[in-house]
Amino acid sequence: MNELITEITPDQVESYLHKHPEFFHQHLNLLEHLSIPHPTGAAVSLISKQLELFRSRHRDMENQLTALIDIARDNDTSLNRMHKLTLALLEAATLEDMVANLDVVLSEYFLVDFVAVRIINHQPNPAAISNLFIEPGSKDLEPFVGELAGNQPKCGRPTLAQARVLFGESAFEVKSCAIIPLAFTELEGILAIGSREDGRFHYSMGNLFLNQMSEIIGTRLINLLQQRQV
Repeated sequence: MNELITEITPDQVESYLHKHPEFFHQHLNLLEHLSIPHPTGAAVSLISKQLELFRSRHRDMENQLTALIDIARDNDTSLNRMHKLTLALLEAATLEDMVANLDVVLSEYFLVDFVAVRIINHQPNPAAISNLFIEPGSKDLEPFVGELAGNQPKCGRPTLAQARVLFGESAFEVKSCAIIPLAFTELEGILAIGSREDGRFHYSMGNLFLNQMSEIIGTRLINLLQQRQV
C-alpha cells in the first residue's frame, strides 16, 4: 500500500533551515539551483545574496567605527583645550592677568574671535579692567534676563543689545556666540565667546564643555576676587 505523502510547507522548510544552518555545507549542489528575488526584479543566487548582505554589514561596521574614532578624536581635542585653559588661568596672579590669558587661550586653542567676561557686582576701588563689572540692577543686564534665569549656556546669534553689552564696538561683527551664565554662591556673571561665522555657535550644540568652562573660569575668578579684597 502506498503511503500518503504530506506536502512540506514553506514554514516547515524555514524552521528546518534555522535549526540546521549547516545544511548547505553538505548539499552544495543545491546552491546552484536556488535563487532569491532582487528588488529590481532579477533573480540572484543565494551566495550572491549572502555576499551582498555581508558587504552591507561590513560597510555599516566600518561607518560605525569611523564615527567612534571621530568622536574620540574630538574628545581628545576638547580635553587638550580644557587643559590649556586651566593652566592659563592658574598662571594668572591678578584679574588683569586672567582676562588677558583668557583672551589668548580662547583665541589660540578654542579658535574664537571674541571673548567677554562680565561680573555682576559693584565696581571695586581702585577700578579693575574697564567694563569687567556690571552694577546689580543695571539696564545692561536686561538683555540677559532669560540666560541668567535659566542658568544654562545659550548658543546662536546674539541680539544687538546683547552684543553691544558684551563686545562693544565689535558688536556688528559677531554673527554667533555662546552666552554662558556664571552662577556661583560667591559670584554671578556672564562669560561669552563669539565668532564671525554664522554657524560656529548654534542652538543645538551640547553644553557639557561650556558648563565645564564656566566652572573653571568662575572658580578662578572667585579666588582672584577674594585675593583682591584682602
